[in-house]
Amino acid sequence: MQHNGKSNDKAVLRVDDVSKIYTMGEVKVDALKHVSADFYEGELVVLLGTSGSGKSTLLNIIGGLDVPTQGKLYFRGKEMTAATEDDLTMYRRESIGFVFQFYNLISSLTALENVQLVTEISDNPMAAEKALTLVSLSARMNHFPAQLSGGEQQRVAIARAVAKRPELLLCDEPTGALDYETGKLVLEVIRKVNQELGTTTLVITHNVSIAAMADRVIHMRSGEITEIEINKSKLSPSDLSW
Repeated sequence: MQHNGKSNDKAVLRVDDVSKIYTMGEVKVDALKHVSADFYEGELVVLLGTSGSGKSTLLNIIGGLDVPTQGKLYFRGKEMTAATEDDLTMYRRESIGFVFQFYNLISSLTALENVQLVTEISDNPMAAEKALTLVSLSARMNHFPAQLSGGEQQRVAIARAVAKRPELLLCDEPTGALDYETGKLVLEVIRKVNQELGTTTLVITHNVSIAAMADRVIHMRSGEITEIEINKSKLSPSDLSW
């Protein structure tokens, strides 16, 4: 499997011949078909494809939110597809940070309190204040979601995801609900987390331009990986245009 060129890398995460079939009445939908990919320590990977390409299904399986119909998922050598429900809960709680298109903040809590919700159940969390400073929101900590712009709310969601120091940061269309300039700011924050904390980061998007900021781009179509591309020279999010 191609990766980002580091010769002695071991995969943090390995997807091995994974398929996912959804059955709706008498109709079967092949959401994923025999997908295999490795993800390496500290890299930023973009999963690129149109709606229905299987990228969200793959991200949900990687994050332990869904299980494959066939195939295996390994995290640091442990087979997660054979894990108990308790093991999967711990995997999601300790090892995975999720950032979704819609921010899922609790409206009655301040930005700081939204992040503290995660730090209270984590083993080795970052201080909530530090996480919000990392995403350049130190001046907005005591604001409620309704007092924040969409981009600020998404940055709170990123702070919440990274405050537990996850080994994998999974971002599902993180700029999908944002305008162009705000989207670039959010991508800048994701890149900063990847570089400063060394967090292995997966970003799924249908936006071809965003792929230029990745170490590798995994192209998906109709539930299959069609190409894995290594970016020889990455662009900064501020230099992206779409």
